[in-house]
Amino acid sequence: MDEPDFYAAVPQFGRLRRDVLYEDVWKQPELSPRDRSLVTCAILGALGKNAELEVHMKKAIENGVTADELRGLVVQLAFYAGWPCGVNSAKAGLAIFKASAED
Repeated sequence: MDEPDFYAAVPQFGRLRRDVLYEDVWKQPELSPRDRSLVTCAILGALGKNAELEVHMKKAIENGVTADELRGLVVQLAFYAGWPCGVNSAKAGLAIFKASAED
């Protein structure tokens, strides 16, 4: 994963992201990477963190989540987190949804 400038500007933040988040949290055995991706996308969508959601939706596809499952997540978000969260989540996944429609 490319390191954004702010991780270089705050090296401790970058180290924690690398060593704790990606090397510990994401490797916990209780959830598969696929399921962890679905949970992460749901949380980011519910919180309205659209830039992060777009990145994690792409990663979710790499981790085995299907575009149809992400579509289902968007609908679920709309009803449990609010319509605007669903709309924004759909926008975050638009490139993925378009690509899957072309397959």
